[in-house]
Amino acid sequence: MTNSHLHQTEVLQDRYGLKVAARLSAGAAELPHDISERLRVARTQALVKRKVHKSVGATSVLSSGGSAALGFGEEDVTWWGRVASVLPLLALAIGLVTINAVQNDNTAKELAAIDAALLVDDLPPAAYADPGFAQFIKVSHDQTQ
Repeated sequence: MTNSHLHQTEVLQDRYGLKVAARLSAGAAELPHDISERLRVARTQALVKRKVHKSVGATSVLSSGGSAALGFGEEDVTWWGRVASVLPLLALAIGLVTINAVQNDNTAKELAAIDAALLVDDLPPAAYADPGFAQFIKVSHDQTQ
């Protein structure tokens, strides 16, 4: 249900309650005193026992740049609640740092393997930059197949 539908339902319930109360009040003038007194006591007890619905809404809207967040105030926020709200952020930060460290390590290992292959090879590193060498490798590769 949408909020407008809920509001409309509450308005209809209030109207119905007012109509019933008006009918009961109209007939209460003809009742004896002891019965009207018992009805008055029953009404006050019913009002005391009725359920009061407390709606919890956002107390503030926090905006920063292109993002916004709803703030619900500082009520009922315990120390454990604050720790529990920070833990996912902390886990995310630790995960990102770990991923970055692993990626840097893998990149360093790959570069070290390439450098070692270049240094151990019979050709000088300048030969790899020569355009004719790339053609030579391609032709020799085609001839071996």
